[in-house]
Amino acid sequence: MVDTHALPQRNSLVTQTVAFLRAQIDGGDWRDWLPNERQLSQQLQVSRVTLRAALRQLKSEGLVQPVHGSGNRILGKTRREGSRPTLSDVALLSPDPIERLLPIQSIWIDEMRALLAERGSRLHVFHGSQYYTANPGAALKRLVTRHLHGCWILMLAGEPVQRWFSQNWVPCVVAGSTYADLDLPFSDRDHRAMCRHAAGILRGLGHQRIAMLSQKRPRAGDLDSEAGFIEGARLPPGTEAEVFIIQHEPTVAGVTQALRRLVERTSAPTALLITNSYSYLTVASRLTQYGVRIPQDISLISRDADPFLSFLVPQPAHYVVRPQLMAKNLLRPTLELLSGAKVTQRTFQVIPRFVRGESIAAPSQDPPFRIPPA
Repeated sequence: MVDTHALPQRNSLVTQTVAFLRAQIDGGDWRDWLPNERQLSQQLQVSRVTLRAALRQLKSEGLVQPVHGSGNRILGKTRREGSRPTLSDVALLSPDPIERLLPIQSIWIDEMRALLAERGSRLHVFHGSQYYTANPGAALKRLVTRHLHGCWILMLAGEPVQRWFSQNWVPCVVAGSTYADLDLPFSDRDHRAMCRHAAGILRGLGHQRIAMLSQKRPRAGDLDSEAGFIEGARLPPGTEAEVFIIQHEPTVAGVTQALRRLVERTSAPTALLITNSYSYLTVASRLTQYGVRIPQDISLISRDADPFLSFLVPQPAHYVVRPQLMAKNLLRPTLELLSGAKVTQRTFQVIPRFVRGESIAAPSQDPPFRIPPA
């Protein structure tokens, strides 16, 4: 007779979910509150039905207590014994999920995850538009209270986000540029130098009417880009170009509208610097639809680089920084903050390499192009 008790037992998915949540609570990964149900479902890759069944069991064990409108408060062993969660892990905050970020951004995030794992730390990604409003304080307070980490990496962070972390003394590193009056460690490209160089390249080719397309609600790096572009357009002294800076919504319709505003001008620009690689795709494809030739009728430069640009014809002129370097520069201050040490170098600014491509040329002597009416 077969002893059925000796056979391997198949745990139900609910049981496995309960075991995972209990281990996370006992290990101190969450201090006072569980993450919300959507985050838990995504992290555990289980349905809401399975998750809620597991939460009911934890409630019956006295480990959690549902609070209407707030979530599930931790009442169990971790909280009663006052043990502290480990602060060796790092949190990355983004307005959008990873799958909606630029490919180059996803690459350096993966590299950062690997570098931290080699040192025994984990990288947890949190995202949400509620953290990137004009007044994000309440949402950010709930987030950092429920998810204690030794260091936060702030990605695509505008001034309100950076200021809240600075004023509340939450250890953080900015993946990007900081605003003038905020003393936070950061790593980014030198946008000012990069865009000053781009304007100089176009001026050197003979362009006298140049424009920059940038997204609305610019971040610190975009503001530096605009300043550098204007500086480059004024060189050499006494021969200033006519400069346009147009901001657009980060949508195909928004980019298209801004592009038409530029090229329908009586004195349309003969060269464009575009600050976002996705926007470059929209501009290049729209110009092709209009019958405008690149670079014979108009020159284009992309400030940002992404792997997909190498598949465009003509190949865009653009600026390249290895994403691995971005992760490496972020790692040093992150590890120092995790250890409780003072950040020894607060600023990492890299000057990218310029790839000339095939999308820039001297301005044409032909009559100005005309595009069809909208």
